[in-house]
Amino acid sequence: MFNKIKNTLLNYRKRCNNEITYSEIEKIKQSKEDVYIIDVRSTQEYKEGHLPNSINIPVYEIENKIEEYVKDKNTIIIVYCQVGLRGRNAMQKLQKKGYSNVYNLKGGLDSI
Repeated sequence: MFNKIKNTLLNYRKRCNNEITYSEIEKIKQSKEDVYIIDVRSTQEYKEGHLPNSINIPVYEIENKIEEYVKDKNTIIIVYCQVGLRGRNAMQKLQKKGYSNVYNLKGGLDSI
């Protein structure tokens, strides 16, 4: 199952610069593999509403706090914000830290 999801994500990554849609997130969440969904908005924005089972790590803290939650750099990480810009920024920061399976919700929460 993991290989099928991984191959789907790899193909999608090649086409869309690691951005995925909400429906793709829902499919990934149904797998039994570890998937971390990280809301990179502010704590206040997170309190006002967020995706179920997501973790709040604001984009300005992501580099220092990610390893508290995700030790394995091959784990699937999906980041999101309101419109996709902070998510893209967080994704790039995580990639620079060596995380290899990082995806951004295309269009952020506004796309749902």
